Amino acid sequence: MSMFEDIPVDVGIIYEGERIRGREMQVELGGPREDFKFELVQAKELDEIEDEKITIIGNDLPDIPEGTNVPFGMIIEVAGTEIEKDLEGVIERRLHEYVNFIEGFMHLNQRYDIQMRLSKKSYQKGFNTLKLFAKVLFRLYKSEMSFIEKMQITFITDPEKVKEYYDSAMELYESRDAKARGMSDDDVEVFYGCSLCQSFAPTHLCVITPQRYANCGAISWFDGKATAKVDPKGPVFEIPKGNIIDSLTGEYDGVNRVIREKSLGEIERVQLYTGFGYPHTSCGCFEGCAFYIPEVDAYGVVHRNYRDKTVNGLDFVTISDLTAGGRQVDGFHGLSIEYMRSPRFMQADGGWDRVVWMPEDIMDRIKEYMPQEIAPKIATEKTVSSMDELKTWLREKKHPIVDTWKPEEEKKPVPVAQPQQQVMQQQMPMAGFTVPSLELPASALPMVGLPQGMKIKIILKNAKIRAEKVIIRAEKE
Repeated sequence: MSMFEDIPVDVGIIYEGERIRGREMQVELGGPREDFKFELVQAKELDEIEDEKITIIGNDLPDIPEGTNVPFGMIIEVAGTEIEKDLEGVIERRLHEYVNFIEGFMHLNQRYDIQMRLSKKSYQKGFNTLKLFAKVLFRLYKSEMSFIEKMQITFITDPEKVKEYYDSAMELYESRDAKARGMSDDDVEVFYGCSLCQSFAPTHLCVITPQRYANCGAISWFDGKATAKVDPKGPVFEIPKGNIIDSLTGEYDGVNRVIREKSLGEIERVQLYTGFGYPHTSCGCFEGCAFYIPEVDAYGVVHRNYRDKTVNGLDFVTISDLTAGGRQVDGFHGLSIEYMRSPRFMQADGGWDRVVWMPEDIMDRIKEYMPQEIAPKIATEKTVSSMDELKTWLREKKHPIVDTWKPEEEKKPVPVAQPQQQVMQQQMPMAGFTVPSLELPASALPMVGLPQGMKIKIILKNAKIRAEKVIIRAEKE
């Protein structure tokens, strides 16, 4: 008999990665429209917990109007002889996996950024109470993390209570994060890897070091150490550093070996402290993203809860799409807020001297960890609203990046390639067609910032191209 025989929807790994669109959802718990939402795991003593107790503070699912979103909090208390405080973050992060096992239930992000959606179909099948949600979590946790002996869950949908518990949760997150501060990546022989998000991004692997938190912001080096010890076959495991290849960019041959293995050869190298070259990959659950602004040769940083356009006109969704999915994209770098408190933050790119814009609420959270001389020189959405205003701000504040700019009069106009004369053209229906390596004409190279005479190759990876016909033209030299 299946352990989920009495659950009205299927539960299994096949549902990981399922997306619930707005028109398909019965209810959204938390999400970007709500300021207050969280999921929190707390380790307790065995005698402090009533095993499999379920408490609901506020409305249950039937009392929430269809298609709406609500503030949401979830507190999971666990106990067991092997459980220690350092396991809280990893038990908490495992919610991302287990909730997504439920047919028609989607979980995104972590901690205070959670977004959960239940589909109308699953609700109509009978998955219509948070009590069923709790029962699934009890069984998954106890079957897969056998060191959990007792567990109880409290769900909170009452808006005032969610806000009250949210403030306490934020204090607890901060106390966890503070533990690893002061440690250096040079102090340890092993880092930790987390493959929890590979169902969404198969080529992504988080490399967790004392000075570089997991991108989701939920797993520290201490969390990784504790989890690898009690759950050696789980998604968090040791990564021997090996020999250092480059201390500035943060590249290690041991890390590269593991990355190649876990990405099935797709990602060959990772540099931990840079957004260019071989940047750390991202899944989609990162707390924030550093993005390159070519107009000022510097970075902006934006976080998931920022709802407006950034200074270069892009919003968080657009920026996150450019770096998510386990890809390495120059100039886009998924990160946790805690990593921004690290002395290694983007150190190969110039660190804080290369950051010129961020939302004010991020700055308020990390200001004490920023160099005192640079913080007043970084613009926010409250001080600038366009690229022209940003450039003026940086000059007036004497931001270090301005010293790297060339005077306007030194900039040469970009030559425009002249169209070549067309002498013959033939059209044919589209059939099976192999695209060879592509070369740009020499006259076009300055337009993309490359010197004359350089040969480049354009490789289309995983491209899907559909054309009704191919046009072949002979051109005069």
